[in-house]
Amino acid sequence: MTDLTHLARPGAEIAVRVTPRASRNAVILDAGTIRVTVTTIPEDGKANAAVIKLLAKALGVAKSRLVLVRGATGRDKLFRLD
Repeated sequence: MTDLTHLARPGAEIAVRVTPRASRNAVILDAGTIRVTVTTIPEDGKANAAVIKLLAKALGVAKSRLVLVRGATGRDKLFRLD
């Protein structure tokens, strides 16, 4: 898994591109863009919960510290670290 601990600052905004229904769960740093792939389906917030779990693990923070600011129903999401 990609180590993103250098981004874990209070108040930091983290933009991610999400791919649901992927073959595996992964956090990938690709040319300055954070890509998160999850195996769950985008239904009833299940994919968002999986993204938060993976992103929190990559950042080395608790899941409760990540707040979804924008993109609840889209592939491009913006998270804020409280």
